[in-house]
Amino acid sequence: MYNPQLETFLRVADAGSFNKAAEEAYITPTAVIKQINLLEESLDMKLFERTHRGLKLTAAGKSLYQDARYIIQYCRDSVTRARNAMQEGDPVIRIGTSPMTPAQILVELWPEIHKQCPEIKFQLVPFENTPENAREILKNLGQNIDVVAGIFDDTLLDVRNCAGFEISRSPLCCAVSIHHPLAEKSVLQVSDLYGENLMMIRRDWSHYIDRLRDDIWQHHSQIHIVDFDFYNVEVFNRCENTNDMMIAVREWANVHPLLKIIPIEWEHAIPYGLLHSPTPSETVKRFLEALQSIV
Repeated sequence: MYNPQLETFLRVADAGSFNKAAEEAYITPTAVIKQINLLEESLDMKLFERTHRGLKLTAAGKSLYQDARYIIQYCRDSVTRARNAMQEGDPVIRIGTSPMTPAQILVELWPEIHKQCPEIKFQLVPFENTPENAREILKNLGQNIDVVAGIFDDTLLDVRNCAGFEISRSPLCCAVSIHHPLAEKSVLQVSDLYGENLMMIRRDWSHYIDRLRDDIWQHHSQIHIVDFDFYNVEVFNRCENTNDMMIAVREWANVHPLLKIIPIEWEHAIPYGLLHSPTPSETVKRFLEALQSIV
């Protein structure tokens, strides 16, 4: 479906070394170098600067790096869509899942849903949570993925042209490294955050989080807000590595093993539920009706 040398390219770029990439792939450094050389020849461009200090991406390499993960994931998704096409006659709910959109809530509710809809089956469809994938998946809900669990608000629904089914209001909590002094607490006071860096997603992503941001600016200026652009695993890594705190929800408790999600004594919360197509299939409608009677 795509040039497999792209995966080797990504591995080398992340490792910064042919030898390290070879160890991760369980092949020889010579084989890795040969794949990169072939890729550069086929594309007619230089992807790496080879120096005595290691490898450095060229401008072309940086550009390709940004798109390669999306290309690979899109190709994998196309295979999933093809497999799903074989099951079009079956009543199947395809649930998109990623570290930031875990399907645990549906797994817990499924026994009750199954009682009402014994004919419906569900299928987990994993995907990489990148901005590109998120836009593509939410814009095309109902094609290869029917529902995605996560936090949302009206702004996101309008921008992504999808609908939301609210299951609960999830309190906005703080993610902290297990090595952070505050990690020993089971509940935080707002004053515990004074003097801390608090990572928050940029303004206009969610008006619920914007409301929290304004509250902090107006009443808790001792908290230093640090902006970021998108919730993904890299942001969770950054939170753990820097020892900063980060706004999160309890449903993300298992995203990173070295982070702890701690509730805070405030009233801020955000809708949590399912995102689905504005024109759901009959199977999805039946599924949502069952879910409505349960929650």
